[in-house]
Amino acid sequence: MQRFDGRVAVITGGASGIGLATARRLSAEGARVVIADVDAASGKAAASEVGGEFIATDVTSESQVEAVFQTTVDHFGSLDVAFNNAGISPPEDDSILTTGLAAWQKVQEVNLTSVYLCCKYAIPHMQRQGRGSIVNTASFVAVMGAATSQISYTASKGGVLAMTRELGVQFAREGIRVNALCPGPVNTPLLRELFAKDPERAARRLVHVPLGRFAEPEEIAAAVAFLASDDASFITASQFLVDGGISGAYVTPL
Repeated sequence: MQRFDGRVAVITGGASGIGLATARRLSAEGARVVIADVDAASGKAAASEVGGEFIATDVTSESQVEAVFQTTVDHFGSLDVAFNNAGISPPEDDSILTTGLAAWQKVQEVNLTSVYLCCKYAIPHMQRQGRGSIVNTASFVAVMGAATSQISYTASKGGVLAMTRELGVQFAREGIRVNALCPGPVNTPLLRELFAKDPERAARRLVHVPLGRFAEPEEIAAAVAFLASDDASFITASQFLVDGGISGAYVTPL
């Protein structure tokens, strides 16, 4: 399929994990991809792999976020897809009883404020075109509670979900669709590192997944490609769960 032939996509956090898998998927379907990431070495490698461009971007910097979208439009002539995916999940973000204010604020800034900035500066370009698709990375934790809390991460993803819903409604009649991707646990280097240190913590989570495994980044990328494409032309303001059945489960299979 070449659903993105002639279209331009910006992917924040595109140097690794879900972002990199999505860059590969969109590129394979014909998109010109711009990788926006703080990791210059990995970002350049990712852009080279998919035949795209790399723009060093700190997504918490308003001026840098504004610049990445303006530079993309100046260089390629359009902005058709914005996958606002950059995020962090640091170990110091834990129970509300132990998480300090600095840790709370850092996660909110990277996970929520960055999505606000990306939408703020992507939407005007899409308005001028009369079309565009925005996919914001939320999480299944935005719709569920966990006793193994990462309080700021959970709150930030809930904020992404609510903001996405609002934007999807506000700009629907201008040809701009805005949807929230809500992945379950994904087999990324970050998750592997986290759970390798604590196998019991990994097992405690895995038992709740009806499919019996974590997602692969390519499976999440496939969902992004769908939401960003014209195949999803009647989908906006949605929470798109790709969680292996977690959010629908009460008792999981043995």
